[in-house]
Amino acid sequence: MKSIARFMMSLAAVLSFLFGTTVYSQSGESEDRTLSPYFFVKSDDPQVDQLPLKATSASVNISGVIADVQVTQIYKNQGFRPLEAIYVFPASTKAAVYGMKMTIGERVIHAKISKREDARREYEQAREQGRSASLLEQQRPNVFQMNVANIMPGDEIKVELNYSELLVPTDKVYEFVVPTVVGPRYSNRSSETTSPSQRWVQNPYLHQGEVPPYTYDITVGLAAGLPIKELECPSHKVAVAFENPTAATITLDPSERAGGNRDYILRYRLDGDRIQSGLLLHRGERENFFLLMMQPPKRVTRGQIPGREYIFIVDVSGSMHGFPLDISKKLMKNLIGNLLPTDRFNVLLFSGGSAVMSEQSVPATSENMERATNFIDRQQGGGGTELLPAYRRALALRKAEGYSRTIVIATDGYVAVEEEVFDLIRKKLGDANVFAFGIGTSVNRHIIEGMARVGMGEPFVITKPDDAPAQAERFRNLIQSPMLTQIKLDFHGFDTYDVEPLSIPDVLAERPVIVFGKWRGQPQGEIALSGTSGNGRYRETIDVRSVKPHKRNSALRYLWARHRIALLSDYIKLRPRDERVKEVTELGLAYNLLTAYTSFVAVDSEVRNTTGESTTIKQPLPLPEGVSDYAVGKMRLSEAPASLMSPLAGRQESYRLSRDQAVPAQKGSSAEEKKTVALGNVIVSEGLSEDAVLSFMQKHIGEMERCTAGSAPRGSIVLELTLTADGKIKTVKVVSGSLNNSNAERCLLETVKRWRFPANQGAREGTARVSLVFGSA
Repeated sequence: MKSIARFMMSLAAVLSFLFGTTVYSQSGESEDRTLSPYFFVKSDDPQVDQLPLKATSASVNISGVIADVQVTQIYKNQGFRPLEAIYVFPASTKAAVYGMKMTIGERVIHAKISKREDARREYEQAREQGRSASLLEQQRPNVFQMNVANIMPGDEIKVELNYSELLVPTDKVYEFVVPTVVGPRYSNRSSETTSPSQRWVQNPYLHQGEVPPYTYDITVGLAAGLPIKELECPSHKVAVAFENPTAATITLDPSERAGGNRDYILRYRLDGDRIQSGLLLHRGERENFFLLMMQPPKRVTRGQIPGREYIFIVDVSGSMHGFPLDISKKLMKNLIGNLLPTDRFNVLLFSGGSAVMSEQSVPATSENMERATNFIDRQQGGGGTELLPAYRRALALRKAEGYSRTIVIATDGYVAVEEEVFDLIRKKLGDANVFAFGIGTSVNRHIIEGMARVGMGEPFVITKPDDAPAQAERFRNLIQSPMLTQIKLDFHGFDTYDVEPLSIPDVLAERPVIVFGKWRGQPQGEIALSGTSGNGRYRETIDVRSVKPHKRNSALRYLWARHRIALLSDYIKLRPRDERVKEVTELGLAYNLLTAYTSFVAVDSEVRNTTGESTTIKQPLPLPEGVSDYAVGKMRLSEAPASLMSPLAGRQESYRLSRDQAVPAQKGSSAEEKKTVALGNVIVSEGLSEDAVLSFMQKHIGEMERCTAGSAPRGSIVLELTLTADGKIKTVKVVSGSLNNSNAERCLLETVKRWRFPANQGAREGTARVSLVFGSA
């Protein structure tokens, strides 16, 4: 048992170091446990179905500019014990969730909206009483959590939720997105002190490349109102059937049944590059709602662009490793390589800490552009995602006199500090405009769109490398010439109130101006939009009397309320006693909407689990397509689920850790040999083999242990080795951590420097980082 205990201590130290190594770390980790996702390890217990979610699907109806979506989740218990299933899933950032129902066999239970704490209390009471129940909570505006209690053996429970959203074209292109999976979020918050609503971050994930354990399907019925010119689904293989020039049905190809690991994206243009603009009216029982969409003037290209300063902030954390970081590099080369001679720029890279190319922006010369490209190219991706300190550091950089500053952020957005980031950008709005590029197949669109909106910029999402040049060109077009500024909206003879937004920001992209509101009396008078365009003063009017209220516009009440809630909560960090919390809660209850403070709960009247015992299962999520295992790994042993540790607890073998898994140690290295050095994670540059480096160091572990003889050092370090093409050690240094014995550390560096690795087949210099854990046996 002592050997097992020693192994557990060593494993804990290695796990705490995995994937957390980065040259940019500026401070040590807190001793408190932090919120962390973790890898799912399936138990061998046949009594428990650990994958209760069997299918998720969406049925979508798009009518004009309003999409109505029904999401169906099917849970089935194929084990022999009652289950409680917990499933974290994403939604559109614009979704107004207005309904939910639960079906058990022939029984249908419609959910009711309640205050969050009341809904949670009712759900937990039903669970303890043995009644089937479901609870839908909002953890973020685009992250929901579903709890389903007392799924009995053999049960199939269907949960359906309904939401509406508004489709706003950009550059005459409509885009409808259904997010499919929540990417792993990095958080440096303590798991002991955080609120319950933050703990969803601790969720199990499958390894990279593993397909979702549930099936995925989506069908879209599109009634555009105008002839459809172009239609594409760049994310999934689909079949399109046109009913007439203005309507089509889009179905998912059967080969995409495992396509729930990347966002579903549908794009279309209307004939003549027209867009749906104008006025929509709805007359309700108590309130009347309107939606105004007015097309801005055509873009006028400036002949002379004033000097600008750009600070490019690039996420190089673990979740960006591989595909996302490759896209970011391609994007940055395009953006930096096309700067004007009058521009200045800088580059800031961040993960757990940050590094800046220069302490102040430099001229956009060819030499500086090449310097920036090399600075970015060296990154491989690793460590946490500390976006907030990185943005603060960017703002603190010395500003170029007489230049307009723009900050460009490239990230997948896998952080849990959205509100803090929005709040900082809003407070510093006078210092810089913000343009956010979301990189990856399942981007956290909440933070990407939120940063751009509060920063008076535009959001961009790049899901594949081929998108980067087009998005970079779109970015340049936006910043060169705003389409409409100093915008004013006037209502003449049309009695309106509760109009949102109160002020309209500059129109940068070719998209309509959107205004929500309520109206009284009769629809009459006119609405006038005015501002300044490239050709001078601009004015456009709409005759309200020409528009008739229609029942099909009933979703306007949900969309207005959702927009109001977004302004109150999405972009301003709320304090518990803030009056805005009360207003958001009241809006959710009055309009039957899911919010941060209101939840849907459905409870069956029948007591089905008479024993009151059940097993809670967190449904494991697939990693988004293109995201590597490096996104999950900042995990301490004490945070690991029991299912990870129990298979190891009864085994008498010694283990070494390779990347993210424990595997049997090499033959002859039993626990009784009292090893004092454990190998951890290996990260190598392009051209080197992780396995080759790990195998070589395993063979030479005895040499490292000789440096510890008699001194019993303790601690963890990360070594960075620079290898020449013929395998010689060019440099070796400690880039993170330390030992409590300087002599042992010095001996270790001298020993490693004498090594000779096998010749590099790529015939090029490379680097390898290896984490080592020291502890007496």
